[in-house]
Amino acid sequence: MPTTTTTSLKLDPELKARVQRLATACRRTPHWILREAVLQFVEREEKRVGFLQDAQAAWNEFTATGWHATAEEADSWLAKLEADEQVEVPECHL
Repeated sequence: MPTTTTTSLKLDPELKARVQRLATACRRTPHWILREAVLQFVEREEKRVGFLQDAQAAWNEFTATGWHATAEEADSWLAKLEADEQVEVPECHL
């Protein structure tokens, strides 16, 4: 049973030539370049979608409960973390 499947991809001649030039310069195949491009795009977009989903969930929780930390509290906490201080997450309040 194969561990990969084939997918067709239509490229305009200019982009196809660019991929070929890059593959030659990198000593890789065009297949490798395209596969790597798709992999990096999918990973980046999955992270972006996850971030947006987390932000929406946080917004929904805030609008439902009103619990929050101020920007100043968050900035102070982040500055301490950046300075390698062991600090607790700021407490939320109404």
